[in-house]
Amino acid sequence: MNLRTRLAIAGGSVVAGALVLVSVVLYPAVEANLRGQIDSSLVVAAGQAPDVAAAIKAKFRDVNGEPGFPTVPLGIGSTQLQIVPRPVRIGPSTEFVDITARDVAVADGTAGAYFRDAVYNGVVYRVYTAQLPDSPGTLVRTAIPESDPAPTLRELAWLLAGSTVAAGLLAALASRLAARRVLRPVHQLTETVELIRTTGDLAIPIPADSRDEIGRLGAAFAAMTAALDESVGAQRRLVADASHELRTPLTSLTVNLELLAENPADAQAPLLAAEALGQAGELTTLVNDLVDLARYGQAPYHTEDVRLDLVAERVAARAARRAPQIEFELDCTPALVHGDPDALERAVANLVDNAVKWSLPDGRIRISVRAGTLEVADTGPGIPDNDLEFVFDRFYRSPAARGHPGSGLGLAIVRQVAEAHGGTAEAVPCQRGALLRLVLPTCVEHTEP
Repeated sequence: MNLRTRLAIAGGSVVAGALVLVSVVLYPAVEANLRGQIDSSLVVAAGQAPDVAAAIKAKFRDVNGEPGFPTVPLGIGSTQLQIVPRPVRIGPSTEFVDITARDVAVADGTAGAYFRDAVYNGVVYRVYTAQLPDSPGTLVRTAIPESDPAPTLRELAWLLAGSTVAAGLLAALASRLAARRVLRPVHQLTETVELIRTTGDLAIPIPADSRDEIGRLGAAFAAMTAALDESVGAQRRLVADASHELRTPLTSLTVNLELLAENPADAQAPLLAAEALGQAGELTTLVNDLVDLARYGQAPYHTEDVRLDLVAERVAARAARRAPQIEFELDCTPALVHGDPDALERAVANLVDNAVKWSLPDGRIRISVRAGTLEVADTGPGIPDNDLEFVFDRFYRSPAARGHPGSGLGLAIVRQVAEAHGGTAEAVPCQRGALLRLVLPTCVEHTEP
């Protein structure tokens, strides 16, 4: 069962249920109203009893020759009128329903008028019993068969049932037609998604030509597929670039190992082994960089408040021990950022290592920290203006850098760490050397204790 059919059934069921509820309330109300009208007509007929009695009083005389009342009910329309003269006694009545003790009390004036249902000759009557006005001891009873309102109630029941069924069917049909129009964008979106699944092309445009919830769903799905397409493209480029970068050291390593295997006693064996170890080290570095690049592309695993100035000082101290011929100049003020301490230290170390790689033996590297901004400047050959916007791309190496060791991933990791922490990384144009800048959001202002 498709969604349109379910909506049609739901719409019809809601309307039918509402009408059933209305019928449940309306039918008893109409029945009570009809009963009230019957009771009112009985009271009115009882009030007219003296006039009716006066008109026919002379026609009936008792055994003493005095005027009397007919005890047989008189038919006035559908209403039966019976006058029971005094004395009123309890007992069966051949003319109409039996006389009860309450009827006697009403005739004597010790009880008030009342309604009751009684059966006479197999017919259920609605009976009103009261004292005849201005005639203490005389009883007047008016009655009407309770079957009289039955046809009206029966017609009402059929009308309500028919209306409920008809309205439910019409509502279901209207819901079906409306659902077809309302769900057309969903149908289009479904077709597009199925096409994407079939072709694997995430660049297929997603229909989102409305501003309602369905339009927002289409827009959100379009944004998701665009982001996914970009991510898949980046992964494919990463695999292709990594394959290219791995091919050269693997080939060289394989050749050196084959030469060693063929001539283990060759005088060049130590050199070949050293070269093989160096190439294995390059592969290890490349693999580690790839792992770090994938890791820092996600949200930081562990975050805490980090003193960026202290991180820069630790990294500079380690670099100074590895490259004692280079002068390191620190200009750091306390700066507190929030992030992954390991990732931040790796990013700063990559910036400093890049500066060390390009510095001359008597060069100078200046590291400065102000608020959330860290800058690393060197006195090396600098970065050509055409390469400034690409130095943080993965596997990008300028023609001048291809003779130096490295995989082209160090600065890419810096940018990944920066973006994962809501910051940026950039190469700043300068007249001499290179200036790389890492900008991170800062926490509350930090002061020395």
